[in-house]
Amino acid sequence: MKHLILGAGPAGVIAAETIRKHAPHDEITLVGDEPEAPYSRMAIPYLLIGNIGEAGTHLRHSAGHFEAQRIALKRGRAVALDTTARTVKLDSGETLAYDRLLITTGSSPATPPIPGIDGPGVRACWTLADARAIMAQATPGARVLQMGAGFIGCIIMEALAARGVKLSVVEMGDRMVPRMMGPTAGGMIKDWCEKKGVAVHTGARVEAIERPAGGALRARLSNGQTLEADLVISATGVKPNIGFLEGSAVKCLVGVLTDEHLQTSVPGVYAAGDCAEAFDKVSGKTIVSAIQPNAAEQARVAALNMVGQKSELKGVTQINVLDTLGLISASFGNWEGVAGGQHAELTEPDQRTGGRHLSLQFADGKLVGCNAIGWTQHVGVMRGLVEGAVPLGEWKDKLLADPTLLMEAYLARAQAQDVHASV
Repeated sequence: MKHLILGAGPAGVIAAETIRKHAPHDEITLVGDEPEAPYSRMAIPYLLIGNIGEAGTHLRHSAGHFEAQRIALKRGRAVALDTTARTVKLDSGETLAYDRLLITTGSSPATPPIPGIDGPGVRACWTLADARAIMAQATPGARVLQMGAGFIGCIIMEALAARGVKLSVVEMGDRMVPRMMGPTAGGMIKDWCEKKGVAVHTGARVEAIERPAGGALRARLSNGQTLEADLVISATGVKPNIGFLEGSAVKCLVGVLTDEHLQTSVPGVYAAGDCAEAFDKVSGKTIVSAIQPNAAEQARVAALNMVGQKSELKGVTQINVLDTLGLISASFGNWEGVAGGQHAELTEPDQRTGGRHLSLQFADGKLVGCNAIGWTQHVGVMRGLVEGAVPLGEWKDKLLADPTLLMEAYLARAQAQDVHASV
């Protein structure tokens, strides 16, 4: 059996190793499009801070690991898929045959159409090559402008701040992390960042990047301001790498549509990770949830099915926990609420710590989503209640009156539910 895996990130590596464990004699080829050993993009901020070297970003550290596993590493980028012939064409012109195919091509930065963005001095922060260029320019005192203050943007921002740069952030949303946090929480994160010395411009976008002769970069903003910078970093979101599937029989929506086995619309073709669109039981719809725990579990499930061991994905995790310059925030499930639902909110400002905030969303007697700042002791409880779809009974009204009773509600309802299920 020939297994072909497109993408050498965490999902691809986990899938390859899972296949090898359960199918010791099968052929496995892992294709990556970068000239690096397989690595984790989530480790790049730690590289920028200086906590690790480049080797610390590598997914496997033992010399000869993939050779010992008999996993063939190949460099290339898929440009076309023929599901009838069961072949994949690479950018080199080479064609690879497969019996089972796994698409783990991940995502790429979504570059906004801004005049001047493709010129020198503007970088994404996505690859090791990007990280090397940023480290060379983001020296103490350098003026750095970052476009985007979403989840990934805030992680990059923290790494840049640790390098001692003079940092400005421009976010087109009306608050920071607008796709993870509501207005109050997003505003609290902004206030905290500004207190830590980061200039944050929300409700604005970069309209053009200019390069005066012999001068610094100049970014013209939609609010009329002009910011000078030595380096501009684009962190305005990502998009799944699925362009090579155009014209194929593999159905794509936002990402590659998969079933509970991570199989696509074409038998024998699977997808996992940031390019895969899977069913989320909390929201009741298919989503691309680009976080590494999801990628790892999807890869494991896909690999088992590829070797004939039927396995189902239990669901997609909608969870984000973010450390922004020391302020811990979390978002779970339908944090914006649902039509006809109820909500409870509590905010405790504190200039010294950044304050605490809790927003709970309810529907059909269950907790369906939440935002939290500073409530680190309740992160596991929030996740358990939301993902477990635990019926709260009388505890819903208690939480509406006092959102801080999360632990008590969990102990009373979730554990009681487990006991009842085991009887």
